[in-house]
Amino acid sequence: MTKPDIVPGASRQLTLLAAAMVLAMTPWFSATVAAPGMIAEWDTTPSVSAWLTIAVQLGFVVGTFASAVLLLSDRFSARRLAAASSGLVTVATAALAWRHTDPATAIALRGITGVALAGVYPPGIKIAAGWWRAKRGTAIGILVGALTIGSAMPNLVRAVAPPEKWRTIILAAAACAFVSAILFDRAVRDGPFQSASTPFDPGALSTVVRNRWVALATAGYLGHMWELYAMWSSIGAFWAYVIASRSMAPAAAPLFAFVTIASGSVGCILAGLAADRVGRPIVTIVAMAISATCAVAIGPLASAPLSVVTVVSIVWGISIVADSAQFSAAVTEFAPSQYVGTAITLQTCLGFLLTIVTIRLVPVWVDLWGWELAYIPLAIGPGIGILAMWPLWRARSRGRT
Repeated sequence: MTKPDIVPGASRQLTLLAAAMVLAMTPWFSATVAAPGMIAEWDTTPSVSAWLTIAVQLGFVVGTFASAVLLLSDRFSARRLAAASSGLVTVATAALAWRHTDPATAIALRGITGVALAGVYPPGIKIAAGWWRAKRGTAIGILVGALTIGSAMPNLVRAVAPPEKWRTIILAAAACAFVSAILFDRAVRDGPFQSASTPFDPGALSTVVRNRWVALATAGYLGHMWELYAMWSSIGAFWAYVIASRSMAPAAAPLFAFVTIASGSVGCILAGLAADRVGRPIVTIVAMAISATCAVAIGPLASAPLSVVTVVSIVWGISIVADSAQFSAAVTEFAPSQYVGTAITLQTCLGFLLTIVTIRLVPVWVDLWGWELAYIPLAIGPGIGILAMWPLWRARSRGRT
């Protein structure tokens, strides 16, 4: 008997899943936001701040690669994998606050956090796809919107916690991950559209990679990721520069950074609604065109009226992540059903590997050209992403996919 496209309990599960994702992702940028206080206490070099972020990205890449090779998201219950991973995130994050932690240990712990988060994000996308079929773009858009808010949350805590209270930020993030683990274990359930567990198949990755439409969606995702985390990880510093030039209170910078990043949750939902109506390729193309324009414009506008900078940053925050869920949703539709989790995991692995490059390059560009020009190279990624999604859009418009 064919299952209906929308099943009872799907909305409740999406709400629980979104809450679990918000809480699980809160530790991602917790050390990045807390870094000024950590560096001051440890009397170490500012470069440690970049490595506290890069270590998470590296760990995530290692975790997603191992998961893709071992088919973890398809061989085991996605919610149980996410629950166990959130528990590990809790421990690795809380350990940062130990008074004997030094920079090297902190970087290692951030790497472990990244590995653990690889067991939360892709399985979370798979769980959402397992509950929704007709409105999958909207559902996954809501989920990525939750991830966006979770990524922004440390900036909100930083706005009310002085630098020397950095442990408050870290422990608050660890507590969020702990609650997430409970939600995944006790409340979230696997959906009726989720395929049965798949035995290990050494040829699975090859099957996924050879699918042309999966390859195009992944290429578009790579263009998107070239820009996304470089902006998310540095927008706080950009706002600190903007605020300082206007002699405003330093605490305003993390507030503006929070609004910039968190506004992306609106973009994720709107893009999901639009994608389910007009198609994912055209939505991703429009979102990348807008975000590339903002990347080029925001630096030269740094000295413009604050209202102008704020509007551009919010538009950038909305557009830069609006397309993210649609790349994932596209993969869930194009990949073989028994390997959906592996396809998503491979996509995210490659994307986050690329983020390491631009996260490291933005500070270099700032040193070379100043904030006025530092973000302009980020527009290269969306440009390439548009080229990747164009043939997919043409094929979709002609009914060939």
